[in-house]
Amino acid sequence: MIDLNTQSLVLNTLTGSLIAIFGGLLAVLVVASSIGYVLARRARTESAQAVIANLNARTNAWWLMIAAIGIAIYLGELGVVLLFAFASFQALREFASLTYTRRGDHRALLWSFFVFLPLQYYLVSEKWYGLFTILIPVYGFLLLPISSSLGRDTTRFLERTAKVQWGLMICVYCISHIPALLMLDIAGYEGKSVLLLVFLVLVVQASDVFQYIWGKLFGKTKFSPAVSPSKSWEGLIGGWISSVALGASLYWITPFNVWEAALIALIINIMGFFGGYVLSAIKRDRGVKDWGSLIEGHGGMLDRVDSLSFSAPVFFHIVRFFWT
Repeated sequence: MIDLNTQSLVLNTLTGSLIAIFGGLLAVLVVASSIGYVLARRARTESAQAVIANLNARTNAWWLMIAAIGIAIYLGELGVVLLFAFASFQALREFASLTYTRRGDHRALLWSFFVFLPLQYYLVSEKWYGLFTILIPVYGFLLLPISSSLGRDTTRFLERTAKVQWGLMICVYCISHIPALLMLDIAGYEGKSVLLLVFLVLVVQASDVFQYIWGKLFGKTKFSPAVSPSKSWEGLIGGWISSVALGASLYWITPFNVWEAALIALIINIMGFFGGYVLSAIKRDRGVKDWGSLIEGHGGMLDRVDSLSFSAPVFFHIVRFFWT
């Protein structure tokens, strides 16, 4: 048991860390918004105006997203769980709307949206690790094709079933590992697990921003034009280096030392990149640029959490295996 003095110290440390992190983020956004305003006033050509408008739209969206995360953290564990449950619901809706399904899949989709999604997040909120980790990969994968088969429609059955299963895995199971970080009990780090969530989201999302900036400034060598036309080797390497440096500098909010934070930042950045890359391949297959239009300048919810969907489970299990 933790005594009251220790609890008070932990709370004060956590509050101070969160204030420092969000204060720094707000300062960065103020600077970015100011620069964007000045550049928009000075832009003369249509191409320059389009680039600046896109940059400002992205900055404005970041104001809203950081505010949403900050409010969720302020509301406590339930607020965080509900925020990412909403993100999963919206991402799954976008995925289902762009992939080929038939009437026979409606039962499976209902199971996905209204049974497995809320149940998965309920298990996260209850910190029920044993069932949380197998609910969707085992029971979901068995039940969904059974449900679809009862629709008695065999047209492209394997393809349709795989898409529903894949959407549930990416949009619900993988994303649920973000709030699941709150269930981790690390010796000497009690009561501060929300900072692991901040570390993960900040480092992975910053990598996307850094890749965009480095790519715009120096990008010449395309990584894979057929899958992700905007990605360049220069942007990718610059983004990774910058976000690894950021991860190392944030070691003080984690149970890691500097080198551990840097190595973990590199791992989750690599996984985050391939999350976006794989889901970009799906978008190209469907002939669309974005998964949706929910977030101005960013596309849909799935466009924003694609990198987290691959990095979150890896980060969760690294921390759980080596630190708990």
